[in-house]
This record gives sequence, C-alpha cells and structure tokens, in this order.
Amino acid sequence: MSASSESLVARLDRRLYPGVTDNWDDVLFRERILAELRPEMVVLDVGAGSGLVPHMNFRGRCAHIVGIDPDERVAENAFLDEAHVGFADSLPFEDERFDLVFSDNVLEHLDEPARVFAEVGRVLKPGGRFLVKTPNKHHYVAWIATLTPHAFHRFFNALRGRPETDTFPTRYRANSPGTLRRLAANAGLDVIAIDLIESRPEYLRITWPTYLVGWAYERLVNSASFLAPLRVLLTATFQKPGKP
Repeated sequence: MSASSESLVARLDRRLYPGVTDNWDDVLFRERILAELRPEMVVLDVGAGSGLVPHMNFRGRCAHIVGIDPDERVAENAFLDEAHVGFADSLPFEDERFDLVFSDNVLEHLDEPARVFAEVGRVLKPGGRFLVKTPNKHHYVAWIATLTPHAFHRFFNALRGRPETDTFPTRYRANSPGTLRRLAANAGLDVIAIDLIESRPEYLRITWPTYLVGWAYERLVNSASFLAPLRVLLTATFQKPGKP
C-alpha cells in the first residue's frame, strides 16, 4: 500500500468506522469468551497456534488453559498453561475435562468437522460451552478464497501484514448456520446462539477504492435482516446438556 493510499484508508477509517479497531472480530470474540469465563474453569483453545492473536490470551483469567494445534509452534504459545501438538478430530484428553472450549478462525480449515464437534462434545463437562468464530461461507471473502489457489491467499494476506506461514488452506465445510446446527445436533450439543455480523471491510482496506466497495457492501447487508446470511462473520455458542 502506498503512503498516499494508506493515508486515505486511515481517513476513511476515521470517517466511516469511528471507534472500530483493528481486528474488530477478535475483539468481539474475546468479549464473548470473557462473558463465559470464570476463574475456576479449565479451558481448551482448539487451534491455538503459536499465539499470533493477542486477543486470545486468557492465561491467568481461568484455572488452567490448554491449547492444541497441528503446528508444532503451539509449544511456543505463551498464552497457554499446557500445549499439545495434534488434531482436533482426535483430542488427547479424557472425557468431560473442560468447562469451556473455544475456536478462533479454525472451522474453515477442517476436513472433517463432524468428528471435531463430536470430540469437543466428549471432552466438555455437562453444562460446558463451545464458542466458535469463523468466516461465513456465503460472504465474498469466502467466495474469493474458494475460487483462488492457496498461493494467492498467502500473497494477499502478506499484503495485509499476515505472515505467509500463518495462512492455511481453507475448506468451508462448517461455515453456515444450517451446517453448524446439524453438526451440533449430531454431536449432542444444544445451540445457544448463532450470529452473523458485518463491520469494517478488513480484507478490502488495502486501497481506498476497494475500501469504498467494501463499505457499500457492509451498508447493504446491514440494511435488512433478510440480508444477514451474506454477512462476513459467523459466531456461535453451543452447550453440552446437563448440569455443571
């Protein structure tokens, strides 16, 4: 991004989205997790990674936080009390260990989301909750990602300041409200809430013309509830039946 374009983008930020911060989606998800978190809880971060997202640091706010990720760099994640290298479709934990499980931008990468939901249901305590944040597959970001090769995703995210090593292949096999409801039902989890949200167009802030296109889209899909299925962010809360 050129200096002049960056200046215009900053001006548009102030004019069109005053108060909206960088990584607004992670800020929102953090607030939702904090609303559920209690000091005595044992918590699992599915797809914890290397600790790239500071908003997902809950260490010290609960009794014990565990993370799992296929990336070996999870062992370097300073947000965790306990790290495991592994896959979410075969969690190396005993039944009913966790009070809370969360997953930030992971569902879109899963090959077999049904197995992951079943495993999360197994390791949750009765009354425990599973919180997720993921892109909506019916949004233009997911459409473009589906139609372009992974090399393009790495290149584009590099323009946005994300290291290529932290850009992973996407599947979008668990990325609609209907699919999430089916996955939850099959795993024996109750649906507490599913929300679709559109805010500042982060992926189009690379130039001011693309920014304005994204702003127009945001205004449109937030103008009527029937357009909610076209919003970018999909968040959901599920609960395992039973008393804690």
